[in-house]
Amino acid sequence: MTAIGPLTPRVVAFLHRLLPILPAEPEPHMVGGFVRDALLGRATRDMDITVGADAVAVARRMADALGGAFVLLDEPRKVARVVVQEGGETWLVDVASLQGDRMEDLARRDFTIDAMSVPIKALVMDEWQGHILDPFGGRTDLESGVIRAVSSRVFQEDGLRLLRAVRLAASLGFDIEAGTQDMIRRDAGALAGVSAERVRDEFLDILASGKAMRHVYLLDDLTLLCRVVPELEEGRGLTQPKEHYWDVLRHNIETVGVVEGLLERTWEPEWVLEAIPWDAAQAARFEEVVGEGHTRGTFLKLAGLLHDIAKPATRTVDEEGRIRFKGHQSQGATTAQAVLGRLRLSRRTIDMIAAQIEHHLRPAQMSQEAELATPKAVYRYFRSAGDVAIDILYLNLADYLAARGPRLEREEWAAYTAKVRHIMVTGAAQEQPIQAQPLVDGHALMGYFHLPPGPLVGRLLEAIREAQATGEVATREAALALVKQMLSTEKGESV
Repeated sequence: MTAIGPLTPRVVAFLHRLLPILPAEPEPHMVGGFVRDALLGRATRDMDITVGADAVAVARRMADALGGAFVLLDEPRKVARVVVQEGGETWLVDVASLQGDRMEDLARRDFTIDAMSVPIKALVMDEWQGHILDPFGGRTDLESGVIRAVSSRVFQEDGLRLLRAVRLAASLGFDIEAGTQDMIRRDAGALAGVSAERVRDEFLDILASGKAMRHVYLLDDLTLLCRVVPELEEGRGLTQPKEHYWDVLRHNIETVGVVEGLLERTWEPEWVLEAIPWDAAQAARFEEVVGEGHTRGTFLKLAGLLHDIAKPATRTVDEEGRIRFKGHQSQGATTAQAVLGRLRLSRRTIDMIAAQIEHHLRPAQMSQEAELATPKAVYRYFRSAGDVAIDILYLNLADYLAARGPRLEREEWAAYTAKVRHIMVTGAAQEQPIQAQPLVDGHALMGYFHLPPGPLVGRLLEAIREAQATGEVATREAALALVKQMLSTEKGESV
């Protein structure tokens, strides 16, 4: 564990601002995650404070004094939040009324590492750690890297703690103590009583963590994974064609790990990564926050987990024993929409992941054997896949790697990635001339050919863009000649 010293000057300054606002008696304490993270030497601006007064009234007074926003979290239990924006930083201060005495309050918390508290006035001192109240051995568990339940009732009292145990293990790099794991399996059914939004947030945080695949496997071992996504269960033990090393469920989970390995550039052997184009722009792309506070990279892991979710429903075996999953990508997109809707993800996120699943086989289908995809095929792929075209290419690569597993051979990987790399490079090259200099616009077409506004003009413009991208036309005159030919053909077909 990191050597502990004074808190940072910014934190201490913020705490000094809080002290005059808080009631003096009984002494207000900082509890939970802030204390844990401070002991680990991790910077945090999320604070949980307990007071022996009406916490809602205290939080309102705090919001007024600090110019922050007040959020009522739980009126019956007297819990409220204050959100303060300062210098580009966001401070979250949750204020709760003590339930019983200090020991009773800590005994109601979930894990020992979060069942510690410190008087607020002590936190501004250099030797603040000497004032920690730690009745359940949280510091010892921090030093050992262990997630341990405070009591046998913690999961029955709040089923979300089942997922939170795994999320904490993932974010801290800790292990869940064996007895706590047994309690999770025993009480796993309590997850059914948790709101979809709370489940979603913890589940996405697990996927966002490093070593996400390991923790998805842990969710499965604790019987939680298929409580979050029941549709995955049918893939357990379901065999696949000989090209696949894993059954359907394990293949889905392994794909999560491969996605992470490709995006974090940690996959081994290194020659796997050397074959795939990567630069700062690609890295920034997958770090972009696109929904629910999470990045493209996190949602690509989620797409990896769900990409073959419809294989059990589409599996057939022909007379020669060949296994097929015809249409599993389209049905999988539909199933994923239902799963993600149930978890209350945003419409944009649902559409993005569904598109990735629906098209995840397409990069391999754009070429035959050793041939590379044609310029038209590449253009039409990027046009239809839109904003997730690059994401799909990486999902496709991860799918291929997860299918082969430890049987992957360097020569076959080089041949396969050459096709995908060609799609990436060709697509980027096609986009440049269209963005730089459109050959003709809709007004020019309507004036030159005496056309009324309507869908026909849109189709003609798209034909010009495609021809420009694929190198078939390069000048305004050539574009107009193409339109003239198209109009002549269309007129002839309508006669």
